[in-house]
Amino acid sequence: MKIMAANSNLPLARAIAGYLELPLVDAAVRRFADEEIFVEIHENVRGQDMFVVQSTSYPANDNLMELLICIDALRRASAKRITAVVPYLGYARQDRKPGPRTPISAKLVANLITEAGADRVLAVDLHAGQIQGFFDIPTDNLYAAPVMAADIHARYAMRDLTVVSPDVGGVVRARSLAKRLDNAPLAIVDKRRDRPGESEVMNIIGEVRDRHCVLIDDIIDSGGTLCNAAQALMDAGAASVAAYITHGVLSGGAVARVKASALKELVITDSIRATEDAIGSECIRILTIAPLVGEAMRRIADESSVSSLFD
Repeated sequence: MKIMAANSNLPLARAIAGYLELPLVDAAVRRFADEEIFVEIHENVRGQDMFVVQSTSYPANDNLMELLICIDALRRASAKRITAVVPYLGYARQDRKPGPRTPISAKLVANLITEAGADRVLAVDLHAGQIQGFFDIPTDNLYAAPVMAADIHARYAMRDLTVVSPDVGGVVRARSLAKRLDNAPLAIVDKRRDRPGESEVMNIIGEVRDRHCVLIDDIIDSGGTLCNAAQALMDAGAASVAAYITHGVLSGGAVARVKASALKELVITDSIRATEDAIGSECIRILTIAPLVGEAMRRIADESSVSSLFD
């Protein structure tokens, strides 16, 4: 197997390569003066089992095109098999038609990756499980829950802990984490969204008074929903509120919003390359998923079980 990295998250790609004790493929992913993307692979990859590591985070369109062009370059260089390793899949939130005459962009992105020449996809915490079905090629969806559960065990020692879903749609994810935490109690924040990007907390379902609450979700973007949920939990008598989120999009003023919120701590993974503001913030901590992704890649190359990672 060989590992190739595009530009969106080079630190994670290097960490994965370090875990697997393999060098990254010598390749150039650069831009012409008009911002066209050009990829050149400087070593032989004929007949190789290739893995391309690229999150399609901001700028989503540029990073998606980098991924597609890398896949095309490998296909034309006669790679035996190409696996698109996409720790964060952009456009995943557009996984259904919320109204008439709207696209299902997640399906379009799946088609683009497939048509570019990928033979399989490896992603982390897809926004919705059905996105795996959007791909007409084998797709593995890894879960960051084991990494988060280990950190929570070390930090809280299961002391008066309650796992909280920030909305009804995330209950399955929260229940899965609670099960890993020795069946910790579960609570739900019931909210009503009046307009896109805004949320109003309506009710807390479950007992949170005098308990250390851990909010769990897959994506934090503007941070509004999460900060409102944290404040609602504190108003309901929670001893403290921390948040564990897989993908730290953190757009706009999200970092400042988190810093000013009731959150004791925001823990994200390195599925997206963190901004300087996030790295420099005292209230944001980053967990690495490099060993998780690297082990999954090793098992794919060895044709062994990936699902057993989560047993």
